[in-house]
Amino acid sequence: MADREDKNQGNIGGKFYVDTQCIDCDLCRETSQENFKREEEEGYSYVYKQPDNQEEEDQCREAMEGCPVEAIGDDGVG
Repeated sequence: MADREDKNQGNIGGKFYVDTQCIDCDLCRETSQENFKREEEEGYSYVYKQPDNQEEEDQCREAMEGCPVEAIGDDGVG
């Protein structure tokens, strides 16, 4: 389960975030390309943009549910 106290640097404020458990598997970036980016030097994902519409929200939720290490969280703040 993602830990909101252990968020990766670069996450934009809002509902979704990625924490330091991220293993850079690329699943979230493939699932929700508009919302997740890769931090190139350190090799992890972060939320670049919070969802603007229902489609993006659904994609972020799909990425969260599919994350193999449960590094994506939803703290309900939106």
